[in-house]
Amino acid sequence: MVIGNLGKDCIVNNVNGKNVINFSVAHTEKFKDNTGAQREKTTWVECAYWTDRTGIAPYLKKGTQIYVEGTPEVRTYQTNDGKGGASLSLRVQSVQLLGSRAEAGGPVGGGENRTYNNNGNANYAPQAANGASHDDINDAGDDLPF
Repeated sequence: MVIGNLGKDCIVNNVNGKNVINFSVAHTEKFKDNTGAQREKTTWVECAYWTDRTGIAPYLKKGTQIYVEGTPEVRTYQTNDGKGGASLSLRVQSVQLLGSRAEAGGPVGGGENRTYNNNGNANYAPQAANGASHDDINDAGDDLPF
């Protein structure tokens, strides 16, 4: 599972008659180091979403925040200078659009989340104006003092 922002627009390719949507996600973790200073660490995850339905592709634009689930793969390699390296990739099983940055300018935005699974079907989860989901609103009764 990875949550992050797309580093660039996705690319749709056809490999041996099958469609694959390739994109990279920047997952940023914020933490405090041993001196108490705030630090950030960004991990780039290369994603391959094999699907017959590519309807989500126009929404996968640079800066869009997404949630992806899939099977991770770590690939090791040797660089030209003889050092070892590794890359993280994900064979995507489902994608959920979370939002977009102002500069993304795409059709993604507030109001609803869309989840796309391997068969290309979209599931919609409407949200209230304040960003709370329908379930969050119904659970408000648990906090009442009577």
